[in-house]
Amino acid sequence: MNARPGGLHDSATTAAFDAPRWRRDFPIMKQRVHGKPLVYLDNAATSQKPQAVIDAVSDYYQHYNSNVHRGVHQLSELATAAYEGAREKLRQFINAASKQEIIFVRGTTEAINLVAQSYGRSHLQSGDEIILSEMEHHSNIVPWQLLREQTGVTLKVIPINDAGELQPGAYETLFSARTRLVSLAHVSNALGSVNPVKEMISLAHQHNVPLLLDGAQAVPHMPVDVRDLDCDFYAFSSHKMFGPTGIGVLYAKEQILIDMPPYQGGGEMIRTVRFNGSTWNELPHKFEAGTPDIAAAIGLGAAVDYLETIGMPSIRDYERGLLEYGTQQLQSLAGVKIVGTARHKAGVLSFVMDGVHPHDIGTIVDQQGVAIRTGHHCAMPVMEHFHIPATARASLAFYNTREDINALVQALDKVREVFR
Repeated sequence: MNARPGGLHDSATTAAFDAPRWRRDFPIMKQRVHGKPLVYLDNAATSQKPQAVIDAVSDYYQHYNSNVHRGVHQLSELATAAYEGAREKLRQFINAASKQEIIFVRGTTEAINLVAQSYGRSHLQSGDEIILSEMEHHSNIVPWQLLREQTGVTLKVIPINDAGELQPGAYETLFSARTRLVSLAHVSNALGSVNPVKEMISLAHQHNVPLLLDGAQAVPHMPVDVRDLDCDFYAFSSHKMFGPTGIGVLYAKEQILIDMPPYQGGGEMIRTVRFNGSTWNELPHKFEAGTPDIAAAIGLGAAVDYLETIGMPSIRDYERGLLEYGTQQLQSLAGVKIVGTARHKAGVLSFVMDGVHPHDIGTIVDQQGVAIRTGHHCAMPVMEHFHIPATARASLAFYNTREDINALVQALDKVREVFR
């Protein structure tokens, strides 16, 4: 996703896409905040939910609330069909080869922890190496640090440059005979940088090394095809893709999952249990211990339906144009500096203002009805790279408009007045 200020094609795409029509599907957008119309620009933290998702969750609780899989009564059969139907929708959405490759988890964080504790502890040993990058979310750093404490693995880090891009050539130099895994963000939550993941996966495979992608910031904003990418693991969260909180997906190639031990023990993940030993259920249930968040899974399936109605290519192209417009507007403001200027970006505008702490920016623009995120965005190494404590971050979705960007700019004028 290129940020090309002044791109005529993207401007036309932005004009043609009917964002206000989709915005009307989101009940929360009708409210006012501090007496002002809500302008929601915090989508990288969590997205809002369309009525179709809210209705799907409510319908489950009102009409067929029941546990899944083992019941023979009608409610259980309806719940099971909807729950497993959601899994199939997700399989198609990311083009996985089979439903066995779609594991329901609580979100991206749990997905990465699952890989670290199951794949990592069973396949890696002291002295083995894992490659990460400097732009990773804490959820793609801390699980590997925990694994390092448990097994003695070594972590290597791809540095970034001051545009927020992976430094050219640095990735390849980190591979050695002891490299066992690469784990990378598809899109940076703090900078918006879109990494060249297909090429990076290919290089890892040349070294016979599997690669995990943190796709939390990619799946809601662009088409993702895991078979085309050829990634070994892909993790993403429902709540960032217009679905409920508390659920997400770990995709992994089926043979890798077969070779991995269970992550948690309990109901559903077992085939037989005896005191002298137990056997495990088939995939994907082997990794889904206990009663799942059935309603959230059904809601996530509804979110997938909704996104496919709009079309992921259309969303990608529209947000690209909106990012260009937002970039132009922020760059025109005196004293404002965008942090993260990669050539390939998703809809994230992180910035700082001269003489104003990001937390103060967030507080003042909130009074104007504009919701943004401020802080280190769970990416402290990124902040350390740029020698700043935090940024203000406006993050875009397909229901945002140029008017939202204009409202942010006007709110930043208020910030400037306060700190003049």
